[in-house]
Amino acid sequence: MKIAIIGTGNLGSSIAKGLIKNKSFTSLYLSDKNTSQVNEFVDEAYVTITNSNTTAVEQSDVVIFALQPRHIEGVLQDVKSLIREDHVIMSVAAGFSISKIESIIGDDKHIIRVMPNTAISIGKSMTCLSANAVGQLKLELAKSIFNQLGTTMVIPEEQIQAATVICASGIAFWMRLVRATTQGAIQLGFEAEEAHQLALQTCYGAASLLKESGRHPEAEIDRVTTPSGCTIEGLNEMEHQGLSSALIQGITASFEKINQIKKS
Repeated sequence: MKIAIIGTGNLGSSIAKGLIKNKSFTSLYLSDKNTSQVNEFVDEAYVTITNSNTTAVEQSDVVIFALQPRHIEGVLQDVKSLIREDHVIMSVAAGFSISKIESIIGDDKHIIRVMPNTAISIGKSMTCLSANAVGQLKLELAKSIFNQLGTTMVIPEEQIQAATVICASGIAFWMRLVRATTQGAIQLGFEAEEAHQLALQTCYGAASLLKESGRHPEAEIDRVTTPSGCTIEGLNEMEHQGLSSALIQGITASFEKINQIKKS
């Protein structure tokens, strides 16, 4: 599979790392005007680093546009004449709709919006996919690529904005919770490195337990809490201080912001 990634910022580089780790290509072109961002890949087999988007498109069958919304339109305009009918065009640009892409390169092209998160670099991404009518034929291909880099879910395009908040922004939300737990552990007397390890492994264990057991979070919480115990005391105090409410409000604020970006 000949893949190109146009745009190698944080997300583009993370996708590249995941693809390289899983050897998920026959050739990989990484294109960016600032190629120094991907110099770490310069010695990787079958990987070509270039500042020529046209070369990357010409030499690939799957093109992943890992660009910010304000940049993707100009780049699409520059390479649209090179996009073939058999190309699979994927975009991770938040707020840039399939219809906008179709208006530039045509609605007869295979177009798939992809919303991964930065955990894709270690093969742990939650990646959501949406496609235009023609792109539906290539969804299995897209899933085969991104299932090697985590887990995929096909959703209607109207839910992509919400998925961006829950999955992409959600990485930062969860890291802030880990940080807060670390700070709490330090306050209880642990050294910073110890506190970080305790918080990190406990977070990982909680997520793994839910994933492998299939149980609802409240069912697992009930297994930890005991009558008049310290766990329920802590949980109730967190709720009194607005933990769940603050998280929900933060998610809603992010969703409102991404919808503003979409309109601009």
